[in-house]
Amino acid sequence: MTRTVTVLAVIGGVVLVGVAATAVVLGVRSTTESRDDESFQNSLSSFYETPDDAPAPGELVRVEPISDLDVPGGTAYRMLYGTNAPDGAAAVSSGMLIVPDAPAPPGGRPVLAWAHGTLGFGDECTPSRRYRPTLDDLDFGSWLPSVMDRGWVVAATDYTGIGTAGDPYYLIAKSEAQDVIDSVRAARNYPDAEASSTYVTFGHSQGGHASMSAAMYADLAPELRLVGAAAAAPAALLGPLFTEQYDQFVAWGIGPSVAVSWPVVYPDLPLDGVLSSSAMSRYADLGQGCITQELGKLLLERAEGQQFFASDPMTNPQWVAAVADQTIDVNRIGVPTFVVQSLSDVIVLPNTTALLSDEFCAAASPTYDMSWLGQTTHQDTAKVGGLLAVDWIQDRFDAVPAPNSCAHPLPIAPADPGQ
Repeated sequence: MTRTVTVLAVIGGVVLVGVAATAVVLGVRSTTESRDDESFQNSLSSFYETPDDAPAPGELVRVEPISDLDVPGGTAYRMLYGTNAPDGAAAVSSGMLIVPDAPAPPGGRPVLAWAHGTLGFGDECTPSRRYRPTLDDLDFGSWLPSVMDRGWVVAATDYTGIGTAGDPYYLIAKSEAQDVIDSVRAARNYPDAEASSTYVTFGHSQGGHASMSAAMYADLAPELRLVGAAAAAPAALLGPLFTEQYDQFVAWGIGPSVAVSWPVVYPDLPLDGVLSSSAMSRYADLGQGCITQELGKLLLERAEGQQFFASDPMTNPQWVAAVADQTIDVNRIGVPTFVVQSLSDVIVLPNTTALLSDEFCAAASPTYDMSWLGQTTHQDTAKVGGLLAVDWIQDRFDAVPAPNSCAHPLPIAPADPGQ
């Protein structure tokens, strides 16, 4: 058993607002940059086209190198692969595949399935479509070189409907799970990856929800062997997060993605009366854009004192039911789980993760390990926590008995479970 680790860290410069994996710093894109990005997106359009014949889940449709992404010790590819929508209909997702340069071991390489945080639904903010990408932009910078040294393949989904045609399914557990799991299948279908059937999931913020969702739905791929799930600042318990954040500025970052995608799954989910009048007129435009590029508009809403939600959505029975459907059920996770959370996070509030810890430790679930960080921003939790997660994942691949931190006291009172 290992003790809970407390890490005090401040990474990067001044951050005005952070949502999921994106460190948002106020800036203005030049006309030339915008035009170059648009031209770049147009050049990729044929790669991301949905094929006429629906691909099977995990079937690799297309793959090509990402020539301008430098990966020490590895090579990055963009990929298009088959998956399923929540109703079982055939769909496609895109993503990245990162393969070590060193020879694969006997039996193939283990796979780390990475799930990114909230970015918006615009093509230009899709990770595999990023113009002039860097590892830091993709939240890989701190831990990907170590992963390449260890010889793991990284399969990183963009999620269905982000960068590709079709509806997006933000925080819809089964869709996220299918996207993550099928990214592993796609990696196995790329011969040069030499990927084994053994994998671990890891994600940040929305991606933490996706990582745990994949563990909940691991039986969708009986031919694969999931040995652990890791999450940094996971948006896992949605009810308390909605109740505590509905009237905060962060709701303008995550609310549009919910308002665009959830009515696709819940056609009768009311928006009018739950969203403010300002949000009703703007959520579609904001949701289909990129959070980094929408910052000026969001700050304007903040300056004008506008709320995204008119009231707590958890007072509406239809929203309560939808949130319950998409909240992580720890009793359905059958593998060791690792969570890292900052006590200073103002996006995914630490008391909600404390409640998640209580639920894990009270459930008849496998070993649960929790690490708390000190002065670390939400977006930097993916970077600092990634270093801790990689060591934990290595032990799962090596079949080392998983640690359990449930005997350690929580550093913060849990959120109200009735929220």
